[in-house]
Amino acid sequence: MNTRRDFLRNIGASALMLQLNSLTTFADSSDHHEQPYQGKVLRVAIMGLGGYGTRFAEAMKDCTKAKLVGVISGTTSKIKDWQAKYNIPEKNCYNYDNFDQVKNNPDIDAIYVITPNALHHSQVIRVANAGKHAICEKPMALNAREGQEMIDACKKANVKLLVGYRMHFEPRTLEVIRMRNAGEFGKVMFFQGQCGFKAGDPKQWRLDKALAGGGSMMDIGIYALNGARYMVGEEPVWVTAQETKTDPVKFKDGVDETIQFQLGFASGAVASCLSSYNINHLDRFFLSGDKGFAEMQPSTGYGPIRGRTHQGELTQPVTIHQSVQMDEMADIILTNKKPVVPVNGEEALKDLKIIDAIYQAVKTGKKVSLTT
Repeated sequence: MNTRRDFLRNIGASALMLQLNSLTTFADSSDHHEQPYQGKVLRVAIMGLGGYGTRFAEAMKDCTKAKLVGVISGTTSKIKDWQAKYNIPEKNCYNYDNFDQVKNNPDIDAIYVITPNALHHSQVIRVANAGKHAICEKPMALNAREGQEMIDACKKANVKLLVGYRMHFEPRTLEVIRMRNAGEFGKVMFFQGQCGFKAGDPKQWRLDKALAGGGSMMDIGIYALNGARYMVGEEPVWVTAQETKTDPVKFKDGVDETIQFQLGFASGAVASCLSSYNINHLDRFFLSGDKGFAEMQPSTGYGPIRGRTHQGELTQPVTIHQSVQMDEMADIILTNKKPVVPVNGEEALKDLKIIDAIYQAVKTGKKVSLTT
């Protein structure tokens, strides 16, 4: 099945080796691992053992503050395979019907929900009701109403709700944000975000509105939207959007093929973004200010992220995004660490409100005002 995972893997085996070699060099040349971590470890169960769940499980082998200890799946054979591969005890294995019983398991602290979009709402609420911290893949929900209900449920249960915004911890991305905060780009005037790939199997869940909640905008477009917000450093105040559909058989009603959307900010900055399931080689951010610029390509892929600014190439360490994400999220949950860019439910709700407005703008053809 061709998915965004496959697209992003097309960076190639050589790039992956470069990423791993760079990470090893960075680790060897720093004192990061000279003092073994002896603090508390976040014990995580993964819900949804598909391709991205597997990527996370592999990445967590390199975590120091988070550990994979449990699994939740509707497929018995996958549970058995993961038990053997990751040394997961039987008592930490659940299916979608009985995982509420995790409330009686003191050996699991958090559950990472990596299932189709339409399942996030009910599953996160069940995780909260079981008294466990919830980590959810993006988009957090199908719409802002669902997202607010998830936030409310986690607050009521006194557990944290975090969302898988891995780019919020990526070193080169954070350097661009630092430069912007320091005024090195001057007054930000323009952002461009391009995210897309050709979706493959027409029967995949991402092309099923009932499971995905939409099309490219819900899957890959959220990177451009979220990127516009953290690169510009403001919340948009209006949105316009247009949809292009060339294959209505593959991309049925409610499943967007390509959406162009524009954002306006109170400062006067504007953003022009593209989200597509039918255009390859789209993974680029560009930020322009009156004193400088930043360009990133690839900008949101699994790595290595590459970029340059008016000052030269970005040379921050290459990392395995999911490993860094989980260690950082462990700190957020266990020590209330405040990340540079939030990854909580409220952050995700802002994206959902704008996505709702984008779909409204597509439907009406009108500019939609945003309230945050």
